[in-house]
Formats: sequence, structure tokens, C-alpha cells
Amino acid sequence: MERVETITGAIDASDLGTTLVHEHLLARDEAVHAQWPDAPTLGGDPPTAIEPGGEYDRAVEAARSALELGVRTICDPTAMFLGRDAAFMRCVAEETGLQVIACTGIYTYDHLPTFFLSRDPDQIADLFVADIETGIQGTGAKAAFIKCAADEPGVTENVEKVHRAAARAHLRTGAPIMAHSRPASDTAPRQIEIFAEEGVDLDRVQIAHCGDSPDADYLERLLERGVRAGLDRWGIEMYLPYDERMKVTLELVERGYADRIFLSADSCATIDWFPPEAAAALAEAGMVRDWTIRMTPERVVPDLREAGITDAQIETMLVRNPVSWLTGSG
Repeated sequence: MERVETITGAIDASDLGTTLVHEHLLARDEAVHAQWPDAPTLGGDPPTAIEPGGEYDRAVEAARSALELGVRTICDPTAMFLGRDAAFMRCVAEETGLQVIACTGIYTYDHLPTFFLSRDPDQIADLFVADIETGIQGTGAKAAFIKCAADEPGVTENVEKVHRAAARAHLRTGAPIMAHSRPASDTAPRQIEIFAEEGVDLDRVQIAHCGDSPDADYLERLLERGVRAGLDRWGIEMYLPYDERMKVTLELVERGYADRIFLSADSCATIDWFPPEAAAALAEAGMVRDWTIRMTPERVVPDLREAGITDAQIETMLVRNPVSWLTGSG
């Protein structure tokens, strides 16, 4: 039986169960909090601590709510620049029983610190490999997938370097890749091209945020390259309204791509990118709606069933596809 590393240790892939492949227990500006550890978090909470209060309580609440809805596992793609904290994730997993799969990688749209500017992709890949083979941040907990990103600036020189590092770490370890994309900037074709140039098994590549596109033909062209598609921002209305996300999902399933699709919400139990008043304004304006870890199991899945998607297809998207992507088991 194939094994998958979680934040609390390796488990049989058959034990993953219903899996949301793109959910964050914690998202924060790590540089700010390294330099100003007393900076307030969302809602004016105290700094992160692995103890009751603030961000930790919110993460535990999110984990428990997912479990109540039948979710057994999440993939948490919180990489460098998103505030990855392996000890935090492990404590949430141990307290709640949610199985959490951590990543390695760098989430950047262009910026890299001088440390990485002066190093080549192989040297960056060494760090990713260490997270996968030895453990993250001295905890011994191992990463199971690799995260990289391209967004509005496109695939810049720095972004390409990170993608090539991710590819080389994949080739050395077999760990799959999750690549944040921006359909509005058409980043995915170039991202896929880089992975192909590096010899990556494209079946192990998940192009995240494909669900931001209303164009099923565009997404089909990506899928035909051999990658997988993350339909993973349900509830973020400012990128694409719910009804349009539902329409394109149904179209892709109708075209026979259920075995290439992942469903998730990209929710953040806490995120400090905006002050509380700005976050409230986004919600009041309808730019985000019901954007929580509950969204996929509580609303998306029932709506898909009502629209004619079968239980077998739901199981494929939420159970079988994560196993296949994480293990390469077909």
C-alpha cells in the first residue's frame, strides 16, 4: 500500500478519505511577524501561539468543522511567504484528528530574497528535498508536495527559477507539484511548458485556481496537456461567481474530466493580509461569500449532486484523485 506523509506521520493512502486539496489553517505575512512578533493578526488577536486563543482557536474550529462534514484530510499549501508553521499545523492535527498534508516550496509572484537570487534552481531544490526527506523546520514532519506560483506579473525570471527548482525536487523525490496559476493572465501554459522541459510527469502536476476561469475550452486545453485542474476557490466571488464556477465544473465533468479535477475552497482559517475593516468590506460587497473550509462539503457537493453529478464522480474528485496525485498510483 502506498504511504503519504502527513504532518503527524505517514499513513496508508487508503486512509486519506475525503480530501480537500487546497485549504490553509494559517496564512500570514511571515516577514512582518518575524520582525514584529507583537503585530496584531486578523481581528486584533495576539500573536500566533500554539495555545488557546486567536489564530490557533480559529484553525482548530475550521479543522473540526471539516471533520463534522465528513472531511478526513486537507492538503495545506502554505509555503514560504504564506507563513508556513509546521509546529502549528501539527498541534491542530493532533488536537482535532484532521489529517493535514504539508508542502514545501515558495509562494511568490516575483520577489525572491537575495539568498535565492544568488543561487540556482538546483540549490533551491536542495531545500525542498530536505523538507520532503528530512523534515520541516526541525519538527521531523515531512512535506508531501511542492508549491510554486505565477500570478499577474506572469512567469518572470524569478518565478521560472522557482518552477524549475520545484520540477527538479519532484524528479529527485517523486513528490507532486501544486502550481498556483492566474487564468486571467494565462500563466498556466508557460508553467506547464517549464515542467515539461524539466521532464516532470505532468500527471503529478496540479494547476491550482483553474476554477477562476469560466472558459471550459481553455481548461480542456490545459487538461489535454496531461496536468490536473484545481477547482479550488469556491466562495471567492471576486474571481468568479459561484454559479459560473458551478457551470464550468459541470461542463468539465460532462466532457469526461472528473478524474482530473480537484474540489476545494482555498479557505484560510485566518489571514492577516487585510486589516479587519478591509476584510469586512470585502464580505459586505459580496466579493467573498461563505468562504470557509465548510464550503465544498456543505454547499458545492450537494449542488453538484442536485445538478446530476453521481456519487461515484464525487468520490473520484474528492477521494480517488488526491490519492492518485499524491502517490502517482494512477
